[in-house]
Amino acid sequence: MDFRWKLKSKARPEIVEYLSNEINVNPTLANMLVNRGIENFQQAKDYFRPDLDKLHDPMLMKDMDKAVQRLVRAIQNQEPILIYGDYDVDGTTSVSLFYSFIKSFYSNVCFYIPDRYKEGYGISEKGVRYAAENNFKLLISLDCGIKALDKIELANELGLDCIICDHHTPGETLPQAVAVLDPKRKDCPYPYKELSGCGVGFKLVQAFSEFTGRSQANLHTYLDLVAVSIASDIVPITGENRILAYYGLERLNNNPRPGIKALLLKGKVEKDINITDIVFKIGPRINASGRLEHAKASVELLISGTLDEAIRRAELVEDVNAARKNFDENITREALEMIENQELNGSFKSTVLFKEDWHKGVIGIVASRCIEKYYRPTIILTESNSKATGSARSVFDFDIYEAIEACSDLLEQFGGHKYAAGLTLSVENVPAFQKKFETIVSERVSEIHLKPIQEIDDELILDQINYKFYNILKQMAPFGPGNPEPVFCVNQVYAENVRILKEKHLRFEIIQDGQNTRPVCIGFGFAEYYELLNSKMRFNIAFEIRENTFRNTSSLQLYVKDIKFD
Repeated sequence: MDFRWKLKSKARPEIVEYLSNEINVNPTLANMLVNRGIENFQQAKDYFRPDLDKLHDPMLMKDMDKAVQRLVRAIQNQEPILIYGDYDVDGTTSVSLFYSFIKSFYSNVCFYIPDRYKEGYGISEKGVRYAAENNFKLLISLDCGIKALDKIELANELGLDCIICDHHTPGETLPQAVAVLDPKRKDCPYPYKELSGCGVGFKLVQAFSEFTGRSQANLHTYLDLVAVSIASDIVPITGENRILAYYGLERLNNNPRPGIKALLLKGKVEKDINITDIVFKIGPRINASGRLEHAKASVELLISGTLDEAIRRAELVEDVNAARKNFDENITREALEMIENQELNGSFKSTVLFKEDWHKGVIGIVASRCIEKYYRPTIILTESNSKATGSARSVFDFDIYEAIEACSDLLEQFGGHKYAAGLTLSVENVPAFQKKFETIVSERVSEIHLKPIQEIDDELILDQINYKFYNILKQMAPFGPGNPEPVFCVNQVYAENVRILKEKHLRFEIIQDGQNTRPVCIGFGFAEYYELLNSKMRFNIAFEIRENTFRNTSSLQLYVKDIKFD
């Protein structure tokens, strides 16, 4: 893919110099930190040394007092409680956290995950009726419910109280629940707005523990689940999320719960687990059950009491994940062929594809795969319960939720974020939706949106790449949205000792005039550059700096992001 390089702006020199002196780092690092909003010693301390004591008071969240009081009353009165959550990673980790916490001291609690195919996303009528028919008195929804006005109305009619814990953008009207916890409520004063669904559930657990005098230290055992939700739901790793992710990763690396440990074994992730490992190794396995079968299996895995029990359950999840990969590959191939045929008839600013027999569980993945080749807002639709249902994925800085909202007259249901959304419409409306969505996107998107950007933190010379520099970079983790892993470029270099690895990848050294350092570069999927690199032609290279350990010897390597030849 042809990237447009965007060198991040240089911060004001006086601020960079001040921070550089304050925390004793070189100007390159100081400039990077200023670009991340860090301008003084205290902000740098908060960034480099996350502290659980800096978590916000959960009672600042609107309706938190009502939620805690209702939960306390339910437990005091021995009322049956149903924990209800969505079927994706954020939903299943939320349910696992909240259920495990309540179950540790109160037995009259169960959990419910809706069937993706029979019930769809969020709180379903079937789920509400199940709760009422089985005499539950309190339903706590996690990672869903903020737009379930009619379902909450039904619950009220059936004598079922509801507490909603969500992090999605509310509509103009809030559900008439006992309590609605969502930091994105317009009237919510909570200072951090980007919690995951599991994060909102954690805040309720935190508030309940404070109110009832329970040890806050016990809550730290649940942070591995919160970290998995933060990484998998692609929420910003800033502010409070950074603290939760930092300590969640610490838990994952030192003492994860049996269910996650089993997933780490299946994913062959043995040490130094980071956000990327969660995104590519843990999250997809948890997601697989809900995509192809029923997400209840993922919750059962995550709440496993022993490693032996977890490994048995992880084997079942692994089988489903293997089937998911097969669906993913086949549907992606079909989708790309459809786009290629479409391209013969004209150029498009968006992709909207529909095929009635595509597996609903993988269409979000397929949308992301299509963007990797055709970089533009993409929606993949399939037929489910006689409706067209789909997943949308966006490109950098384009709000696909707003574009879908502009087509709401053709939709029956939609929801989501700036970069990812879901929608449902009648099959008959698909052609009209394809046409209108293309029109809306064409009006709002610019050519800049349609060419992927490779952001560059700074230009280096090769002798700047050393362990003193890297050891500070390493402390900037965890990396993710809002705090991306630093990417640098070096200009006017040439390559030596170029080797092809496994027919697709490259290993080579780079040399820059006047510099002594000759780092090894690893380029995954860059085999097509073999001849050009061997030609000694000069090029510019964008990369991340990583540490590689082989036979107990460690060295710094550059992981190639892009190469541009003169």
